[in-house]
Amino acid sequence: MLSGERKEGGSPRFGKLHLPVGLWINSPRKQLAKLGRRWPSAASVKSSSSDTGSRSSEPLLPPPPHVELRRVGAVKAAGGASGSRAKRISQLFRGSGTGTTGSGSVGGPGTPGGAQRWASEKKLPELAAGVAPDPPLVTRATAPPGVLKIFGAGLASGANYKSVLATARSTARELVAEALERYGLAGSPGSGPGESSCVDAFALCDALGRPAVAGVGNGEWRAEHLRVLGDSERPLLVQELWRARPGWARRFELRGREEARLLEQEAFGAADREGTGAPSWRPQKNRSRAASGGAALASPGPGSGSGSSTGSGGKERSENLSLRRSVSELSLQGRRRRQQERRQQALSMAPGAADAQIGPADPGDFDQLTQCLIQAPSNRPYFLLLQGYQDAQDFVVYVMTREQHVFGRGGNSSSRGGSTVPYVDTFLNAPDILPRHCTVRAGPEPPAMVRPSRGAPVTHNGCLLLREAELHPGDLLGLGEHFLFMYKDPRTGGSRSTRPTWLPTRPGATPPGPGWAFSCRLCGRGLQERGEALAAYLDGREPVLRFRPREEEALLGEIVRAAAAGAGDLPPLGPATLLALCVQHSARELELGHLPRLLGRLARLIKEAVWEKIKEIGDRQPENHPEGVPEVPLTPEAVSVELRPLMLWMANTTELLSFVQEKVLEMEKEADQEGLSSDPQLCNDLELCDEAMALLDEVIMCTFQQSVYYLTKTLYSTLPALLDSNPFTAGAELPGPGAELGAMPPGLRPTLGVFQAALELTSQCELHPDLVSQTFGYLFFFSNASLLNSLMERGQGRPFYQWSRAVQIRTNLDLVLDWLQGAGLGDIATEFFRKLSMAVNLLCVPRTSLLKASWSSLRTDHPTLTPAQLHHLLSHYQLGPGRGPPPAWDPPPAERDAVDTGDIFESFSSHPPLILPLGSSRLRLTGPVTDDALHCELRRLRRLLWDLEQQELPANHRHGPPVATPP
Repeated sequence: MLSGERKEGGSPRFGKLHLPVGLWINSPRKQLAKLGRRWPSAASVKSSSSDTGSRSSEPLLPPPPHVELRRVGAVKAAGGASGSRAKRISQLFRGSGTGTTGSGSVGGPGTPGGAQRWASEKKLPELAAGVAPDPPLVTRATAPPGVLKIFGAGLASGANYKSVLATARSTARELVAEALERYGLAGSPGSGPGESSCVDAFALCDALGRPAVAGVGNGEWRAEHLRVLGDSERPLLVQELWRARPGWARRFELRGREEARLLEQEAFGAADREGTGAPSWRPQKNRSRAASGGAALASPGPGSGSGSSTGSGGKERSENLSLRRSVSELSLQGRRRRQQERRQQALSMAPGAADAQIGPADPGDFDQLTQCLIQAPSNRPYFLLLQGYQDAQDFVVYVMTREQHVFGRGGNSSSRGGSTVPYVDTFLNAPDILPRHCTVRAGPEPPAMVRPSRGAPVTHNGCLLLREAELHPGDLLGLGEHFLFMYKDPRTGGSRSTRPTWLPTRPGATPPGPGWAFSCRLCGRGLQERGEALAAYLDGREPVLRFRPREEEALLGEIVRAAAAGAGDLPPLGPATLLALCVQHSARELELGHLPRLLGRLARLIKEAVWEKIKEIGDRQPENHPEGVPEVPLTPEAVSVELRPLMLWMANTTELLSFVQEKVLEMEKEADQEGLSSDPQLCNDLELCDEAMALLDEVIMCTFQQSVYYLTKTLYSTLPALLDSNPFTAGAELPGPGAELGAMPPGLRPTLGVFQAALELTSQCELHPDLVSQTFGYLFFFSNASLLNSLMERGQGRPFYQWSRAVQIRTNLDLVLDWLQGAGLGDIATEFFRKLSMAVNLLCVPRTSLLKASWSSLRTDHPTLTPAQLHHLLSHYQLGPGRGPPPAWDPPPAERDAVDTGDIFESFSSHPPLILPLGSSRLRLTGPVTDDALHCELRRLRRLLWDLEQQELPANHRHGPPVATPP
């Protein structure tokens, strides 16, 4: 039956009829009842998605009894029956009800009978010449009419469209006359000869455009593609042939004939000039990602046709291409000439065409050859298919219509968890293609970037691609086991020919001796060349450290061990740089799930190394000394030596944490762009990354605590000299701002020595500036609290609060602040020493002035002191023998409770919290390595990895160490 004869390569646009629309063949009357029940007529089938405003007033009747719908090639000789009849395409547009009797026997396309039967099909000009004269305007179809909307395109004000009655046999000329009558531009159909001239001045156009959207633009519909219908075309049948893709609308418009011709010619001229071709629903010269030969008319959307099948079905479709054209199309002499030129060009490309005698040929063969002339786009990147999965369904060229192009298999709407189906630009139907397989981003500036999805097999120039990589014109991109594409970007210019990276280095060269047997067949390098390339990598200064996952543990352990031992003369941030190279290699080259595992292992190794170092320092500096053994205070030099390893780990871990945060943020951003933010595997990877970063946070916190602990422990023994020493010694001159440490008074040198040691230590370790500020902020906080508590405590036992002692303390404090100002720490010191300065300033007020002050004025002048601390200083102030504080210093009743219950000592637990630095890492992983010590360590690690790789090979497969070049 007909349904069984349908080929897979047929156009999906005609699935409702199950045969190509436009091929009607008369059948014997004895099959009428059976076929009449099975197959609807072309007029009764309506497009469910067409945007043309047409509807049927009542269900159309089945075809007449003598009509049978069949595919060309399905008509077979039945015992030499002479009653088989063929209806030609010219009669379809003329509306003739009878067919032309064929020859005595009807054969297939390859039989003589078939050649006689389809003789007119091979002469396209005769099809146009054989059209009968236009029917009179008063003729009306006898089939039940439908309502067709015809838009006036500005013919009449206040009228958007007019509805006319139309049947499957109504011609475009008839509908033009009726529409003009509805618009009031013509009389009745029988009004006289003036009507014919009015009808000749207008044409019915099949327009394609975008529908008006509220709030966008001026809200008007504008035709973007236009085709003038021939006078004898059947608009209702033309409407059923194809439908507009989503986002487009299709309608019939009434325009002036000259205006419509000009618009049509301009559209074709612009398309030919730009190289983009005409709209996909018109015969195209340039085809990219075009449908197969089985689709006569395709919608503007991509993928409108399936592949062409082989065998008899393919030949049938090649013969039918010439039949699937309208009479108005063939009547245009200019278009027919262009079609003939394309055919001649196709024949001239065949081998031996110049010497062969070209005779009459089948128009379908010409069209197939014309369709094979594919011209790639000139203003967009595209992919050239080198190998596919199903030749009948794969296209040759896939054009990138967006900056981000997604390859995938797509999926149905019933996806797991109710999530939306990922957007895919190019659908590939191989079984190993994931729903979202690979993403290519090609911006205005090269290079393009290609990134495989998780678990997607992708190759780049023959190498397995696990992470994002650059994609250059000419590169080979393999998707799965079947698809192979070549990336092309005409925007980069075709004059400069670059050599593809996958080509052999010396194509066609003579094998250089016996070493060619060990050469790589892909890259064409001999053994000597490979050795030189390997030596260049091992001794090179590029910031690259390549390793395999199996060598990861040994590599990380070696880097951490060398950093903990302090071996070599590495720069302060050398360990962080080497570890960041490992992270970068994992993020770029290895699989997606490898980076979280590497970060977890790295963080654990650093934490273990730091814990061991803290334990060693604790053993040398115990908190509790044995009885009878005096505690030896730490000197600034000793504390600097002890804290250097911890300070180095704090600096390196801080920079490494910032670098890791950048990589994790990139991972999240890429997942959001690909629509995989809710992927369970990605969520698990992010959790592992968070755990690793939490361990690094803990390392920074512990190293900071241990550093400030030993520094404050050293300061604790030196601070009391600021309260007891006299800077006004006999013959001594007070140093000015920016003086050296040796020029300072002896009582201040120990304290300033600790500050100087801490400043030099942070500078040598290249600690982050934010952490340097917080380290000294904590030291100044401790110094302020310790000195203020000592001041409060000394005033209780003996006379200490007097003007002369306060002047000495004020001078010592000013000298310390001036020295810190010269060291670049003045702002931080002023902020944290404010309360101590306020208390000393109160004691420095002359006695006469102090006696005149009241409690409220003193509270206003010294706001940082609490009521309890202010009352303590005033109540113990030495006014003279037998004199107590005046009543004006008594606090009011409202503050009495605060004075009695308040604490006069500062709490050491109210220190400022540690805030980790924000922003990008200071590690520089671009450009050559300029530090010789870091380069030496990088060479050592590369050779270590080379040795580990060689140890896994059999003895007879190992290579000697490559020739080392001097650094």
